[in-house]
Amino acid sequence: MYWHYIIILIVLIIISFIVIKMNKKDFNIKINKLIEYLGGKDNILDVESNLSRLKVTVRDVNIVNKDGIQKLGAKGIVEIDNQLKIIYGPNAKQLKKYIKDLK
Repeated sequence: MYWHYIIILIVLIIISFIVIKMNKKDFNIKINKLIEYLGGKDNILDVESNLSRLKVTVRDVNIVNKDGIQKLGAKGIVEIDNQLKIIYGPNAKQLKKYIKDLK
């Protein structure tokens, strides 16, 4: 009688692993796109995060694709000189870590 519950539990665990793996893959694709939209890793001079904001200092703001960044999920972008303040939400800290590790 209990084996039905065990089978259901196993199926739910397998589905959970698949969902987690897909989300991680999607995150890696998004971060690579973000770097591309920021003009590539050579264009990024510095990255900082503050709660939901990602502050990126770039060499050349003119090659940054702001529309592409917003399509990736940014809620807003503020440009001041060669700095971009991108509002991303709770993922900002993870994005900063990944970009710093890449450099």
